[in-house]
Amino acid sequence: MHNALDRLAALPSSWNLGRSRVLKVGFFIFALLAAYPVAGYVLSGDFTTLELIAFGFACIAFVIVVLKDWRRGLYIALTWLLFEDFIRKFLGNNMAIYFVKDILITLVYASLFRAYQRKIKGLKIFRPPFILALAIFVWFGLLQVFNPASTSIFYGIMGMKIYFYYIPLIVVGYALINSEVDLRRFFYFNLALMLIIAALGIVQSIAGPTFLSPAVMADDIAMLSQLYRKAPISGVMVYRPTSVFVSAGRFADLLLVAWVCALGFGGYLLLRPTRGRWFSFVVLTATAGACVMCASRGAFMWTLGNGLVAAFAFVWGAPWRQGKARHVFRGLQRVLLGATLAMTVLFFAYPEELLNRFAVYSETLDPRSPSSELSWRTGQYPMQNFLYAFDSDRWLYGFGIGTVSLGGQYVSRIFHVSPPTFGPENGFGAIVTEMGIFGLALWLTMSVAVLVPAWRVVRMLRGSPWFPLGFMIFWYALILLLPLTYLGLQPYQDFILNAYLWLLLGILFRLPTIKLSNPAAGQPVERCAKV
Repeated sequence: MHNALDRLAALPSSWNLGRSRVLKVGFFIFALLAAYPVAGYVLSGDFTTLELIAFGFACIAFVIVVLKDWRRGLYIALTWLLFEDFIRKFLGNNMAIYFVKDILITLVYASLFRAYQRKIKGLKIFRPPFILALAIFVWFGLLQVFNPASTSIFYGIMGMKIYFYYIPLIVVGYALINSEVDLRRFFYFNLALMLIIAALGIVQSIAGPTFLSPAVMADDIAMLSQLYRKAPISGVMVYRPTSVFVSAGRFADLLLVAWVCALGFGGYLLLRPTRGRWFSFVVLTATAGACVMCASRGAFMWTLGNGLVAAFAFVWGAPWRQGKARHVFRGLQRVLLGATLAMTVLFFAYPEELLNRFAVYSETLDPRSPSSELSWRTGQYPMQNFLYAFDSDRWLYGFGIGTVSLGGQYVSRIFHVSPPTFGPENGFGAIVTEMGIFGLALWLTMSVAVLVPAWRVVRMLRGSPWFPLGFMIFWYALILLLPLTYLGLQPYQDFILNAYLWLLLGILFRLPTIKLSNPAAGQPVERCAKV
C-alpha cells in the first residue's frame, strides 16, 4: 500500500521530467531544421532576412509576456514605442514594424480587460469625467471617415487611429499606479530610457548623421535624418540630430516629454525622504544639454518656458504649512545648476558645436536681431495658416479625418490614392480642413473638458508632495492640446507625445487616492482623497 502511494506521489515529478526531456528534444530538432535555411541566409549575405526572423521570434515572446501580465506588457510596449524608429531605419523602413507598437498596446488593453473580468484584487478601473465630450468627438470623427470629399477611406482609418487609438491609455495609467512604489518604478524606468536617448542625441549632434544610422537609408526617411539649420547672419551650419528616431522632429518631441517628467518627478522626490534625487538631477542635466544641442528652436524655447512655469508653480504649490518650502527652492537651484553644468561641460568639451547652436538661436529668436523670426513664427505665420483653412469651400464640412494628418504619404504610396492638394500648417486650420469648423469646436470642447477636471486635481494636490508631478502632467496636457496643436497638428499626432499624454493623465487622476509611505507626511494627500 505504501509503495503504491509512493509511486503515485512520484508520478507528477516523473511526468514533469519527461515533459522537460520532450521539450529539449523538440527544441533540438527545431534548431536542426532551422540551421539549414539560416546557414543559407548567412552564406548569401542576406542579413536583413535574418534580422526580420529574429524580430519575429522576439515579437512572439513579447506577445506571451503581455498576455500573461499587462503591467509588464505596458513597460515592453513603452520601450518599443521609444525605440521602434531605431529598428525601423535599420530594416529599410519596413512598414510592418511600424504597426508593432499598436499590436503591443492592443494586447495591453486586452490583458487589462481580462484582468478586470477576473476581478484581480487592487485593480482600479477609471471612468474619465470628460467621457461625454470625448465620446461625441469620437463619433464625429467616425462620421468623417465617410466624408465624400476624402479620396480614400484609408485616410479615415488612419486618422481615427492617430486621433483616438491611445486614449484608453488613460485607463491603463490609472490602473497601473497603486502605491508610491508603482509610481517610482514607472518614472525611473521611463526616465532611464529617455536619458539614454538624450545622451545618444548629444553624441550624434557632435559625431554627425553617420552615427546611429545605417550605411544606406530608405528613401522615405533619408532626408529626415540629414537636416541642418543655418544661422542667417554668421552662416554657420549645425546638424539636427535624430538620436534613435528617424527624424529630428520626433527627437525634439521626446525631449519635451523627458523635460516635463524630469521636472515633475524631481520635484516630488525632493519633498519625500527617498533616494533617487541624483538620478533625476542627471536626467535634467542631460535633457537640458540635449535640448540645446538638438538645434530645434521650438524645443529650446519650450524648455526655457516650461522651466520658468515650473518654478512659479512649485513655489505657489509648495508645502508651506509643513515647513518644506525650502526643499522647493533647493530643487529650483538644482535645476539651474544642472542646466549650467550641462552648458559648462559642453563648452569645454565641444565649444564650437555649442556656440554654433547658440548662434542659430540668438540670430533667429532674439527680437533685437535683424533676422529674428520670433514674432513671425509665433504670431503672424500660424495665424495666416489658420485663416488659409477658410479659403477652401469645404471649411464647413472638411475633407475627412486623416486627409492632412501625419503619415498621409504612406497611405498615398501603399494604396495608390491621390494625396490631398490642400492643407495648412496650422494645427487648428488642419482640423478645420479635415473635419470642418464643427470638428474644431469639438476639439476645443474636448480639450477644455479634459483640462478642467485635471486642474481640479492639481488644486487638490497643492501643499502635498504630489503637487510638482501633478502640475507638470497638467501643464503638459495643456500645452499639447492647445498651443502646440495650434502651431501644428504633428505634435499631437506624434505617437510618443500622444501616448504619454493619455498615460500621464491617468496617473494624474490617480494621485489623490495614493497614500504616501510615511503617514506623517501624507496628511495633505489624505485630505485630498476625501474631497
